[in-house]
Amino acid sequence: MPKLRGELGPLERTVMDHIWEEGADVTVRDVLETKAGAGLAYTTVMTILDRLWRKGFLRRSRVGRAYVYWIKRTEQEYLAGLMDRVLTGAADRRSVLLGFVRGIDQEDLAQLRSMIREVEKERKKGP
Repeated sequence: MPKLRGELGPLERTVMDHIWEEGADVTVRDVLETKAGAGLAYTTVMTILDRLWRKGFLRRSRVGRAYVYWIKRTEQEYLAGLMDRVLTGAADRRSVLLGFVRGIDQEDLAQLRSMIREVEKERKKGP
């Protein structure tokens, strides 16, 4: 399956997973000292962080000679965007949604029903 526009590559996802999990500001050196940066060159991590900044996942600010990066786009926002792009690109949205709903367990299905009711209430109230 081809990558969706804005989807994270494997190294980008590994680094973002670390940043999302930690929720802290990071530098290239910080990432290198973690499992996410294990075995990577300084320039590789620098390129990954720069790409994540260009893709809108991170914000950055120069501190001395280095950049400090922090979260701009949450994991939930990223995943919701992927779901939206899948639905937007589907010729038959109903089939895609039905396949998704059929594939989730009872607990998630109950949660989905609850969320649908919540959204319907919000929409009735209006802006």
